[in-house]
This record gives sequence, C-alpha cells and structure tokens, in this order.
Amino acid sequence: MTALEEGALLRESGPSPAILSVENLKQYFYRKGGRAAPVKAVDGVSFSLLHGETLGLVGESGCGKSTLARSILRIYTPTDGRVLFEGSDITRLSRRGMRPYRKKMQMIFQDPLSSLDPRMTVGEILLEPLAGNRIGGSRAERLLRAGEILGQVGLSRDALGRYPKEFSGGQCQRIGVARALITKPGLVVCDEPVSALDLSIRSQIVNLLLDFQRELGCAYIFITHDLSVLRSVSGRVAVMYLGRIVELCPGAEISAALHPYTQTLLEAVPARNPRLARQKNRPPATGEVPDPASPPEGCRFHPRCRRAMPVCKKTPPETRAIGRNLVCCHLY
Repeated sequence: MTALEEGALLRESGPSPAILSVENLKQYFYRKGGRAAPVKAVDGVSFSLLHGETLGLVGESGCGKSTLARSILRIYTPTDGRVLFEGSDITRLSRRGMRPYRKKMQMIFQDPLSSLDPRMTVGEILLEPLAGNRIGGSRAERLLRAGEILGQVGLSRDALGRYPKEFSGGQCQRIGVARALITKPGLVVCDEPVSALDLSIRSQIVNLLLDFQRELGCAYIFITHDLSVLRSVSGRVAVMYLGRIVELCPGAEISAALHPYTQTLLEAVPARNPRLARQKNRPPATGEVPDPASPPEGCRFHPRCRRAMPVCKKTPPETRAIGRNLVCCHLY
C-alpha cells in the first residue's frame, strides 16, 4: 500500500473538508558527525483531520507522538513527506512563509508552569500572540480580548497583572489554554495537557477544551497516555509505535481494538472494579521499546508481541481496513 493510499484510507468521509493532511511524514534526527544511523522518530505517518474533529494520539513514551506534533506545526522541518494545512503545502515553507499560518496552528504544552515565561505577566503572555499576529487594532482592544478569554477559562481579569508563579498548576494550564486559543486557531495540538494535573482538575480542563471546540469549531490533535481520556474526547484514535501508526479506530470503540499493541495498552489501564482487575490475566508486552535508530525488521512490534508469527519477523505488515478500524498487522 502506498503512502497516498494509506492517507486516503485514514481520511473519514464527512461534510467538512480536511483541515490537515499528513502524507508519509518522516522526521529523522542525525547524530553528531553524521556517521551513525539516524534516529527515525517518525517514519512514514499518514492521516487526515477534518474541521472540528479530535484525533487522539496514544502510545508509549518515545514512540514519536510529540515529534510528530512538532513536525506538523513546523517546529521541526520534516525530513520527508508532506504536511498540508487547509489545502496548502507548508512542509518546506521558510520561517517568514509560515507566519500567516502561525495564528491558525497553536499548541498546549504538557507542563503548564514551564511553558509560561516566569518574567512575563499573564497579560503580557496573552498579548504576545495577538501582537505577533497583528490581531486587534490597539493595545486596549487586545487587553479587552485577553480579559474576555480569561473569563472563558474561569479566571478573573485581575490575573492580567499577576505572574505565573502566583497560580496553581491547574490555573496555569487554564492560562496555557487561553494563550493557545486567543488567536481563534483552526488546529490545536494538545500535548498531554492534563497529565501533570490532579485527577479532579483533569476533567475540568478537558471540559474546557470541549467547550472551546464547540464555540470555535477548531480541530484537536490530543496526545496522551491515558486511554480513558481519549474515550471522552476523541472522534478517532491513532495508536503509534516506534514512529508509525499501527492502528486507527473510532474513539468510542477503543476497547474493541484489534492490534496486539493496542490491546497491551488497554490491559495496562487500571480497572476500577477489583473483580474486573482480576480478570485481566494476559501478560503485558515483554522487553523495552527498541532503539528507533535500528528498528526491528518486519513488524516493529514483533519482538514484544505475544502473538508474533514467523512472517512478522521478515515482512512489514500492510495497513488493512477491518470494519471501522485500520490495522497494520499480519493477523488480519
């Protein structure tokens, strides 16, 4: 299957056109001297995202989720492949060429406090993306917009004159959400936005993001380790392993995932019911994630897969449509 055919399969039909199309995207990092094999952090990823849709992105640490997000936003320049935003190819645009797209593509970071400049007040933090993207005719208009969005995220206008260190982690993440959405972007990458927060605060931030999505119609790429969060926010879930997407399925049906790796992730989720926890008797995947500089031949998951077959060690599997799922596995 070619990259474009895979991208077409990953594209779901709907009334809204795709805001984002990723085609065979690769992001390699070359070590000093250039003699060693490159780290293949993202190695041939294809998918599309519709206006107003949420795509959940899940996988173990080191699988390439955050690198994929940064390549899409052009924080990194991709090694190969294409990124199309609203139909325009932004893969090789210069820094100046990317400026018109910056206000349309924003990111919410994992650590709410470290992502905010401690030397700047909340007002300065919120005014910076407005001034940088020439939104608002005057400073007074921009301050008005900053005060409005603070109210939308549950903070008072008094916060404009205070510094990030004066707020709790949950409040800092609300400021991070306000900063990302103040430009009214079409695409927002949420890179583990609730993983550093208390359980009670997580649902508040998730609900806040859903409220903004309904108001603005923006699309989300929601990166997380928590599969239970994905069930409530994602229309579709993409499962990454060692730089590639191994399964894509409807978010509401993640519990019926087909790929052995996805099933392993589901088994690792703690069960709230002790009786159900005792029923989880399948062993987890063995071993560590292989070095992305020298991934295994054939299926990349086969050294850790409890259902591996001889063909898995030699031949890379193709992506196949099984019902509403897209699965990259020889079992199907």
